[in-house]
Amino acid sequence: MVRTWCLVAVAAALAGCEPATFYTDLEGQATVEGDPTPISDVLGALPAIGSFTNMDFDANQDFRNQGVTKEQVGSVRVASLTLRIVDPSGQDFGFLDQIGFYAKVGDSEAKVADKADVAALGLRAPNPTLALDVENVELQPFVTARAMSIVMRGSGRMPPQDTRIEVVVRLKVGVKLLSL
Repeated sequence: MVRTWCLVAVAAALAGCEPATFYTDLEGQATVEGDPTPISDVLGALPAIGSFTNMDFDANQDFRNQGVTKEQVGSVRVASLTLRIVDPSGQDFGFLDQIGFYAKVGDSEAKVADKADVAALGLRAPNPTLALDVENVELQPFVTARAMSIVMRGSGRMPPQDTRIEVVVRLKVGVKLLSL
């Protein structure tokens, strides 16, 4: 009877378990070119974020701290993606209409987050923060590739002066359970 009870307790505990997970934050900055003229130009291509180019997750410090390699990754999803204007502190997001972020490996890409009607949100200075709408997309094939990039695209008008933004992408990483 005690043995049966122990087996039931262990089975119930295992049924409630989910694969081991941890979070890793990817951080980067980019400067959007400004135009001080009263009638600013249409915002061209947004600048690349250097730290989001050719990322190898075997070199990621959070992966190393967890003792996890790319081959052990079972699932990766974006938990959050935020932009914050760092400089000038008095700039707001009024220059931006739409913004999106895409995971990219070779010719393959997947939208991971976006936000439309950004200027209409009325996010005020100083140093406003914009939280994007996250897509429920599986990024495991991107993260386990030799190298992946995260690309930023958007539309709007050039801000009145060069504007430095900080981007933080929080990833939820699920680790494959080892077979016994």
